Amino acid sequence: MKVVVESFTMDHTKVKAPFVRKCGTITTPKGDIISKFDLRFTQPNLEAMPTGAIHALEHLMAGFIREELEDVVDLSPMGCRTGFYLIKIGDNTIEEIEGALINVLMKVIDATEIPALNPVQCGNYRDMSLFGAKEYAREVLEKLQIK
Repeated sequence: MKVVVESFTMDHTKVKAPFVRKCGTITTPKGDIISKFDLRFTQPNLEAMPTGAIHALEHLMAGFIREELEDVVDLSPMGCRTGFYLIKIGDNTIEEIEGALINVLMKVIDATEIPALNPVQCGNYRDMSLFGAKEYAREVLEKLQIK
């Protein structure tokens, strides 16, 4: 049986970041819908966020996205460091997720500290940049609002 990884089927040379993309949904045996979204911040193969910035964004957005959306399962950075995957229960539209992301990015810009910035709650707490997180939040927010 050949396994197909959805993110490997997207042509990364043809997309224009930033964007929100619905990667797909699955329906569980009990009928629950689980949705996966690509929250792309930087242009694939041209830009990548430094680890300190993406790590700080992950910590900040983990809480802020749950303030905006119900039933969030996870928000995780992409290994390529160009964005995040959002996994949630329910069948939201791209517009709903993009609206929530805009609100989240505004909260990142206003943040004065990074949550869980300590050795007990984070496995690499020294590698974070609040300044970097805010810079990427501003850049993505500006481009999303122009669309």
